[in-house]
Amino acid sequence: MALYAGADSILDTMDNWLKRINSYNIVDRGFKTHSVHRKTIYFQAPGEQNTDSVFKLVKDYVRAEEIGHIVVASTTGKTGVKASEAFKKVNVVVVTHHVGFREPGVWELKEENRRKILENGAKILTATHALSGVERAVRRKHGTIMPLELIAHTLRLFGEGTKVCVEISIMAADAGLVPIDKEVIAIGGTSRGADTALLIKPATASDFFDFEIREIIAKPRISEK
Repeated sequence: MALYAGADSILDTMDNWLKRINSYNIVDRGFKTHSVHRKTIYFQAPGEQNTDSVFKLVKDYVRAEEIGHIVVASTTGKTGVKASEAFKKVNVVVVTHHVGFREPGVWELKEENRRKILENGAKILTATHALSGVERAVRRKHGTIMPLELIAHTLRLFGEGTKVCVEISIMAADAGLVPIDKEVIAIGGTSRGADTALLIKPATASDFFDFEIREIIAKPRISEK
């Protein structure tokens, strides 16, 4: 069941939706294979304006489903600080851009935000991006796109946030910061903030095709081109 909303209106209806969330966690035994009914929020547009709504949804989902691990993308650390404050009772992994992503030798994570994230008990991961890595250098030098970036572009068919969620989860699994045998919530966005949340079963890069996107908690209806 889907619910369409803009950033301004979604918070007005969220409380009522959250009160009814358990009514959608139903196992339908009328089917040969049991099915679970949930609501998914589809934002009218991608972007940072959806961050608070995503966090509210995830916070309730964590409480209802007893999820113990959250992976969240953050560039400057602003979203990472919010996540570390909102989800103090679970394992929060904040995944940043690698050093030099925008400018050689520059780490975009702000020192003040880095300190706050760690003080709040969350972890920070800065590493080579799982869905680009050295292949990005090949494309830039030789104009040839390779398999990792093809995978990334395919995931972007579902929105930039979906690609980000998958990528940061692989990176966190590779670093041993999230388990690969438990469900994890991944939070990503489009350029800044958060507009996508997925329930996933992580996998390491070497076992990428064991990765599972199990549920869409929220995402934009329209992708940024």
